[in-house]
This record gives sequence, structure tokens and C-alpha cells, in this order.
Amino acid sequence: MIIFGTKGYLYQLAILTLVCGHCGNPSAHTLRKRVTKFTLFFIPLFPFSTKYATQCTFCGAEQRIEAAQAEQLQLQAAGGQAQGGQPYGQGFDQAAGQGGRPGQQNPYQH
Repeated sequence: MIIFGTKGYLYQLAILTLVCGHCGNPSAHTLRKRVTKFTLFFIPLFPFSTKYATQCTFCGAEQRIEAAQAEQLQLQAAGGQAQGGQPYGQGFDQAAGQGGRPGQQNPYQH
């Protein structure tokens, strides 16, 4: 008797600040990779399906994306962190002429 099947793996690749296409809010989105592997006797042998998606942490909407888009977003996330990336809203108060010290801005202040 041969026992075979599939097993799914979910990897979180990055967390990005994007504007959600579903709710329209600028919020954190998780970039995820879902890999399904063929198993033989409960041993994963090779992947036969790989899918990428982003999920909004505000409304929970999930959007599938292509592998090239996922790679681009992952490079964007890595580039922002490697260059001392600024969180969303950094410099907002100074740009609006409200003064304030760097790093103490409130992105929701009008």
C-alpha cells in the first residue's frame, strides 16, 4: 500500500504599507507565499503549486498577485529596511508646516 497526498506550507515574506484596493485604507499588508508539496509516506518530495497573495490587516481582504509582482514587493520591502526605511507618515507634520520633531509625527493629524 502506497500512501501519498499533499501538504500546504504558508510563508510570510514581508509586511508592507499599501493602500488597500478593497477598503481604500492605507494599512499594513502581509505578503504571503503558499506552497503545496506532493508527499509520499508523509514525506514532502517536491512542490507542484506556488501562489502569492497580499492580505490587508485592516479589513482582511486577500488579493492574489503574480510571482513577478511578489518579487518586486519583496525587494521594495527589503530596500526600505536596508536604507533605514521610514514608516508611513514620516515627515508628514513638517511637510504640512506643523513643525514637530522628526520621528514624533502623527500621520492622522489634519
